[in-house]
Amino acid sequence: MKILRSLFICLAVLTLLLGSIASSHATNGYFAHGFSTKNKALAGAGTALPLDSIAASTNPAGMVRVGSRLDVGISLFNPNREYTVTGSVNAFPAFSLDPGTVESDSKWFVIPSLGYNRMMNDDYSIGISIYGNGGMNTDYDKATYLALMPGSSPTGVDLMQLFIVPTYSRKLNDKHSIGLSPILAYQRFEAKGLDTFGNLGVSSDAAKLTDNDHDNSYGAGVRVGYMGEVIPGLYIGASYQSRTWMSEYDDYAGLFAEQGDFDIPSNWSVGVAYEATSEITLVLDVQQIRYSEVKSINNKLTTTNLLPSSLGTDDGAGFGWEDMTVVKIGAQWQAAPDWIVRAGYSYGEQPIPDSEMLFNIIAPGVIEHHITAGCTKKIGDHQEIDLAIMHALSNDVSGANVFDPSQTIELKMNQWEYTAGYSWKF
Repeated sequence: MKILRSLFICLAVLTLLLGSIASSHATNGYFAHGFSTKNKALAGAGTALPLDSIAASTNPAGMVRVGSRLDVGISLFNPNREYTVTGSVNAFPAFSLDPGTVESDSKWFVIPSLGYNRMMNDDYSIGISIYGNGGMNTDYDKATYLALMPGSSPTGVDLMQLFIVPTYSRKLNDKHSIGLSPILAYQRFEAKGLDTFGNLGVSSDAAKLTDNDHDNSYGAGVRVGYMGEVIPGLYIGASYQSRTWMSEYDDYAGLFAEQGDFDIPSNWSVGVAYEATSEITLVLDVQQIRYSEVKSINNKLTTTNLLPSSLGTDDGAGFGWEDMTVVKIGAQWQAAPDWIVRAGYSYGEQPIPDSEMLFNIIAPGVIEHHITAGCTKKIGDHQEIDLAIMHALSNDVSGANVFDPSQTIELKMNQWEYTAGYSWKF
């Protein structure tokens, strides 16, 4: 009966999650800094410190260490994005932009998460983690690319991602464990206001370039992980997620390279957790996100690859993003028997070169520094309430308009995120 009740709650929350999947949060490029409430409070560190049943999002080997439990969370995410163009509008070239500063609308997003884990015996567990990711959401109330050409719609993109991650995790012995997570992924995308590229004939299929509402993409990948206590109080973890192969966006085959391909790049993380005292645990993670694997993300926008009918081809222009390495540190303090306090910081050099400003107006993933904090309040033996806050410090990147070097484009962003979670251990 308890299992059936747990599964019912899990499915109910999953239904809510699927119904309210939220637009993306660009923070480490377009990857989230963390996924569960506890993990977010540690700046996303946790490869060697599993804390809940959403741990598979970081390292599936940790699921067998968290026990039987249900975890739900909901975040209010506030990204503030803007671009500034300096320099006058010129008759030629056609990609000269209107000068001034334009802020993106759509300031608040709701991002849910869910995890369920069941210990089948003392040695292995089966669970499921469900969470959102993504982060190329912009909504400019302006026809950005239409300074010198007729057009109608405002400009922006909307990328949403959902991951459903079942996990098998097993102890090799009391100190070491491994985990395997097949990844089922869903993406939803829309682009608006890119008419100019079609009017200039640089898309291989102008009818599948922009303003085609949302298109859906489905795919799969896998994550594997290891975790172990190498000496008393010192834990290490390692995790690798394969490239997630996605179906193509047919309605945007004239925008993304390789006829609408937009796979999710592979990433890996390694981490250390150290119990400095009986009350304090310190964590350190290093994560690398391999944006260079995906042509639609990595290909650069240049005067040579934006030729007639080139957008959407195998070597068509993309966003020019480079691989990103992120360092995350955190501390957890058992302040009282029923209170745990957490704090964290992460840094990763943003992935956009200063030569790639023009296209990245619609995808300004320039964040580098995150500061986080949070706490857990235990309620009896079986329940917990979690809180977390994240502030991504304001960062800007500027460079020349590649098709009008007399103009400079600056991209700027800062973020706030407020998360609350509930855990039930059984």
